[in-house]
Amino acid sequence: MAEFILKALVKARGLEDEYYIESGAVSWEEEGNPIYPPAKRCLSQHGIWFDPAKRARRIDSSDYQRFDRIICMNQSNLRLISRIIPEDPDHKIHLMMSYAGIGRDVADPWYTGDFEQTFQDILTACEAMLGQ
Repeated sequence: MAEFILKALVKARGLEDEYYIESGAVSWEEEGNPIYPPAKRCLSQHGIWFDPAKRARRIDSSDYQRFDRIICMNQSNLRLISRIIPEDPDHKIHLMMSYAGIGRDVADPWYTGDFEQTFQDILTACEAMLGQ
């Protein structure tokens, strides 16, 4: 969801040429899977375009050089990414909600079933990030 929410915000601001946005997983278990259907529904309800061909990929250590920022949704992702990218000398790795000055994880719909809260958390953080 975050990839497509951020892409929509960047496009609305006419900043597509300044950003390359891609999502990735910190584990192998979702690799190759499409966007989860409830996430698709939530994005559609908000008029957010998503690529129906999108498939999950696992990040790897080369992503540290490819991207200016690596944004994690929660503390668990942060711990797991430290196994893939053990050092962060350029301070590229951040928690999503930290952009909005909120000291908690993005609400995880896997546990809550509340995709709307997840959408709102991501939207809040992405808007704050773009406002910096």
